[in-house]
Amino acid sequence: MYGWLVVNGFLVSSKFSEIYDWLCKAFEKRGHSIEVYTNTELAFIDGTCRHPDFVLFWDKDIVLAKSLENMGLRLFNSSRAIELCDNKALTYVALKGRVPMPDTIAVPMTYRNIGYNDTGFVRTAGERLGYPFIIKECFGSFGQNVYMAEDIKQAEEIVRNNREPLIFQKYIAESRGRDIRINVVGGRAEAAMLRKNENDFRANITNGGTMEKYIPTAEEISLAERVCHILGLDFGGVDILMSSEGPLLCEVNSNAHFKNIFECTGINIADKIAEYIEKCLDI
Repeated sequence: MYGWLVVNGFLVSSKFSEIYDWLCKAFEKRGHSIEVYTNTELAFIDGTCRHPDFVLFWDKDIVLAKSLENMGLRLFNSSRAIELCDNKALTYVALKGRVPMPDTIAVPMTYRNIGYNDTGFVRTAGERLGYPFIIKECFGSFGQNVYMAEDIKQAEEIVRNNREPLIFQKYIAESRGRDIRINVVGGRAEAAMLRKNENDFRANITNGGTMEKYIPTAEEISLAERVCHILGLDFGGVDILMSSEGPLLCEVNSNAHFKNIFECTGINIADKIAEYIEKCLDI
């Protein structure tokens, strides 16, 4: 089996290259050949090159993903699944009424050269969600660009200073600084950890949080697996909040980093992905 691992040419750091290396080794030790290509290299691809049996698309370049699919290539994950996860507003729209989530509002679109010069909608959102509430940029990972608005003044200030697409979410106080990460591969929950941060409302390890091995409940497993099924994910990381009403979906990542969960649980998600792709291609 011959495959491509597609990565972003502008993300150059050991944090990312280590993940790419793990993925390549997972396929190589199963006797398969895999080559790494950046999206910058594939921007000039034509139909004359040797086509792989599969593409492990570890990037969020949706245009490139769709272009490769138009060439007849099988992508893991698909362009649609990546697009739905990359944009938190689209994630919310796709899952609304189908899985439990905090009350969420997709902020009306503005243009980058205009910004949010009218913040009247912020007051309406605050009346519905209560204070504090969470403001998230629709594009972002590792807990970055996520804010807590304590009152109307702070909420309006955050919005006025931002030109990115946003969502507003109800703050789940019971889950402050805590969430559950479940990695799902092939529709099955494979590993889970509890993330905690005593000094921040965000639980992400990048923001100084800690982790511990966690055995999810049947309800939490069902939520994570259902989310991936609805979004069409071959694999993904599902973040779950704990509330008095039961587990609530926080976010979904189509290409979740898995070094932390390996160190926490000993489960190598790269191996699980390689095994799953083998089964999909009947090899």
